[in-house]
Amino acid sequence: MKKIVLTGGGSAGHVTPNIALLPALKEAGFEITYMGSYDGIEKKLIGDFDIPYVGISTGKFRRYLDVKNLTDPFRVIKGFSEARKYLKSNKPDVVFSKGGFVSVPVVRAAASLDIPCIIHESDMTPGLANKLCLSAAQKICCNFPETLKLLPADKAVLTGSPIRAELSQGNRLAGLNMCGFSANDPVIMVIGGSLGAANVNKAVRDALPKLLTDFQVVHLCGKGKVDNLLLNTPRYKQFEYVKTELKDLFAMADIVISRAGANAICELLALKKPNILIPLPASSSRGDQILNARSFEAQGFSIVLNEEDLTPELLGDKVHELYFTRQIYHDAMSKSGQMDSIHTIMNLIQEAAAASKP
Repeated sequence: MKKIVLTGGGSAGHVTPNIALLPALKEAGFEITYMGSYDGIEKKLIGDFDIPYVGISTGKFRRYLDVKNLTDPFRVIKGFSEARKYLKSNKPDVVFSKGGFVSVPVVRAAASLDIPCIIHESDMTPGLANKLCLSAAQKICCNFPETLKLLPADKAVLTGSPIRAELSQGNRLAGLNMCGFSANDPVIMVIGGSLGAANVNKAVRDALPKLLTDFQVVHLCGKGKVDNLLLNTPRYKQFEYVKTELKDLFAMADIVISRAGANAICELLALKKPNILIPLPASSSRGDQILNARSFEAQGFSIVLNEEDLTPELLGDKVHELYFTRQIYHDAMSKSGQMDSIHTIMNLIQEAAAASKP
């Protein structure tokens, strides 16, 4: 039996593609272990899948001044040591990394032991964590054709992002019952991100008087971001986070308002959900979501709104515009020819495992 270590974390977007690979890995007979931070979101998400989990010390790579920038390098060094000790003892055949700061010590430790590593970059431009792992990777998977020119030509592979098969198997009626919604009125689904998006949450809630006239709204607002004053608002349902029920909420949704993280928008594309994207502004990120969103807008998949331009009136107007022209966006996504990313990535994993040292 071949062994694989999956890694990636810090946000749900660095974990869900790994989860999407689990059925194919199990079917192929891989013994799977997940390596992440001691108590990060990855540990919580993987906990439902009966996969051995190994926690290591991690440090975050920040682009701003913070006293933790002085101490986190030592946590990364400790994480490298912990990861190397585990990998040397258990001898996996391959490591697959979805990125995030937790993955750096794992990938670098694997490379030091000549264990082949495959990494996946979701955004149009490589993130800092993946940049630190490029030299250690055997292959680098990506989502956008534009990304290929930013990666080593002998390593880059256009694969798309693994999407959980169950997301397309939702039950609309189950979603309606879960939210207490009517089957007669359209539904907006709002996805603020796994950690919530305060400005998006506020914009949606400020626009509720206009939105709820014609729509029902289910709002995934992030941990600790539920507005208790709105708990009894008719036609509006809030959740901090959902797991297995997400497929039913997608099945119920007519249109979606979302951040523009690469995994999130790839799910919207796979499910052909007309959408409004509100990317994280450049002031709060490295600008990757802006590039992702503009690519989808150019392909006719999305309407894009800048966070700094958000007003209740603008959001309400764009929601109505999207809903009444939703078939145009659905048709554009239907013609996109979504790649079979799981099959492509599994081929890379199996080739690497087969060629790994005994």
